[in-house]
Amino acid sequence: MEAKLGTKCVQAGYRPGDCEPRQIPIYQSTTFKFDTSEHMGRLFDLDEPGYFYTRLQNPTNDIVASKIAELEGGSAGMLTSSGQAANFFAIFNLANAGDHVVASNSIYGGTFNLFDHTMRKMGIDFTFVRPDCTADELKAAIQPNTKCIFGETVANPALSVLDIELFASVAHEAGLPLIVDNTFPTPILCRPIEWGADIVTHSTTKYMDGHGATVGGAVIDSGKFDWGKYPDRFSGLCTPDESYHGIVYYEKFGIENAFITKCVAQLMRDFGSIQSPQHAYYINLGLESLHLRMPRHAHNGLELAQYLQNHEKVAWVQHPSLPGDKFYNLAQKYLPNGSCGVISFGIKGGRQAAETFMSKLKLAAIETHVADARSCVLHPANATHRQMSDEQLKEAGIGADLVRFSCGIEDLEDIIADCDQALSFV
Repeated sequence: MEAKLGTKCVQAGYRPGDCEPRQIPIYQSTTFKFDTSEHMGRLFDLDEPGYFYTRLQNPTNDIVASKIAELEGGSAGMLTSSGQAANFFAIFNLANAGDHVVASNSIYGGTFNLFDHTMRKMGIDFTFVRPDCTADELKAAIQPNTKCIFGETVANPALSVLDIELFASVAHEAGLPLIVDNTFPTPILCRPIEWGADIVTHSTTKYMDGHGATVGGAVIDSGKFDWGKYPDRFSGLCTPDESYHGIVYYEKFGIENAFITKCVAQLMRDFGSIQSPQHAYYINLGLESLHLRMPRHAHNGLELAQYLQNHEKVAWVQHPSLPGDKFYNLAQKYLPNGSCGVISFGIKGGRQAAETFMSKLKLAAIETHVADARSCVLHPANATHRQMSDEQLKEAGIGADLVRFSCGIEDLEDIIADCDQALSFV
């Protein structure tokens, strides 16, 4: 019998045996002991599974990665040091210098900077398109050297909704995988793989941890994209890797494990952006209540959006589950049970009014964080997106007056009362 998502949040990834720890063990060790060097050699050659150095793999991390993979409906997964690292690994596992990637233009500012600046310096080109672009517009952005398409289920902080099914259809028609960052909805509210996504990433720092305790990321493979159909395009997976004695990942590990194995064995080996076992343990604690928290976050978010929409000092409100929102129809398709607890809105009076409002909040704290059990607020144009030009901000749907408010799981009446008293100072 297939377990429900709530059961998977609590039970997936770890099944203790007789007299074994009920909670997942923390393998706080950098290295692992072997009886013979021959045994260690087989692990270094990827001839058998096992652990020899935590920079590549650790049992605690693998337990948590396995749980997230089950929640997303994927075949394999890995943890990284942050969501940024997860998105970098997912792209760089496919694209090299001279290659091209198509991405949504409304993605998180940190991810945009990673793509548009740092990865361009590495020789990878990017074309950015609207998350609700037409199929023809998306097709026009694809080039002969394109290796993948990337988007966010619900963008941070623009709150645009990606038309996953359309993006997946166009990507697959062109022989490309679709990578979707599912941080805001989490698999509780949306499972992109069911809509055609091939790779799913997460900043586990957000709702998955849910308590502002640890930074982390995850990469999940659906195990459905057949890399072997395009051996020239995905040569990293379909031709010998000389750094591992000529292993061909697709041939040795198959369609379900080739992508993650290469990501771990090659990229994690060389970049070392590892998740610590202690932090993986914290993420698992957050996952155990994820199915209970996400409906509360989504409820509080929509209710606050509806309240602000009718407030005389608020110029506009954006929340994908709000009737009349530009992305409402897409949200109803992909996120019928709620989208997230994050709201974007503008206060009459612009940038200065936004700053005044934020300074008067008592319950919600000004933080760079988002998607936490505690309500928090941010002015993106002055913080997470300050490296973007005015034109780039406009294209991403982020104005100078935009306030990002992340509803926690406090009582809704208290959240609304806090916003109401803060708005009285504007």
